[in-house]
Amino acid sequence: MAECTTLESLLEMGFERNRAEKAVAHTENQGIERAMDWLMEHENDPDIDEPYVPPAENVLGSTVEQSSSPQSPAGTTESAVDKELQELQEDSKRAMTEEEKKEQVKRLEDLMKMRQEERRERERQEEIDREKQRRKQGQEILQVKQKLQDDEMKKLAELRRREKMEDRLAKQRVKEKIARDREERAQKFGGGSSSTTLSSPPSEAPQLSSPESQGAPPAKKDYDECRIQVRLLDGSTLSAVFKAQEPLAAVRVYVQMNGANGQDFNLITPYPRRVYTDLDMEKPLRELGLVPSAVLVVTKK
Repeated sequence: MAECTTLESLLEMGFERNRAEKAVAHTENQGIERAMDWLMEHENDPDIDEPYVPPAENVLGSTVEQSSSPQSPAGTTESAVDKELQELQEDSKRAMTEEEKKEQVKRLEDLMKMRQEERRERERQEEIDREKQRRKQGQEILQVKQKLQDDEMKKLAELRRREKMEDRLAKQRVKEKIARDREERAQKFGGGSSSTTLSSPPSEAPQLSSPESQGAPPAKKDYDECRIQVRLLDGSTLSAVFKAQEPLAAVRVYVQMNGANGQDFNLITPYPRRVYTDLDMEKPLRELGLVPSAVLVVTKK
């Protein structure tokens, strides 16, 4: 029977029994070609090596013989490998000697290698086609990006050109306004300048007058009184008016009576700095340069 022959052929080729039984069952015993195709497509299935459990209506080894012959998919072209597999399938239906079986197994192995090579070549070609498509899409994306960048650069260049044009126009308007303002001022004040020039000579008469006619400089005023402000140790101030001929001792007595609180102290002028001694206490305020007013500071002695 063809089913047993296909299974035996797969076993003789070195396939595991579980895989061979599944291939024969899932291809509905349509020949060695379909079984090998199924094995190559499902060789990475996780349950490929598990025992095959046939359904109740299709038990492996049944006496019901499949009468259908292998059918090629519609619209496909048979390759040389497919034709040779079909010939081997036809040969397997008749009784073969041991030598013929070995020859058939060898031919099947060679055909399987050829089929695998065709499959690898097809996958390699598909990978090349995918890589070409990927590169083509990448180039199209780059072209789109480049076009967007070019458009953006054009927009920026146009914007800068407009900004420069607006700056030039604004500067031109400012220059024109300055020129108009100058012209208006010249028209407005042009007549007044001549009158000023003509009237200016009489004003030179006072300047040409002799120094004798100006008179002597005013005499320095002679002050009889002196206003003294005293800054105490606590930051408070005293202020009093003294005669210009009074000695500095009069100021000291005034400070002792009104803010010294019994402490001994010195009197100084901050600027220019001068510390007054006991000899200075007998000198008049005028002689000490404290007229007409002065500021004295009290410091600890």
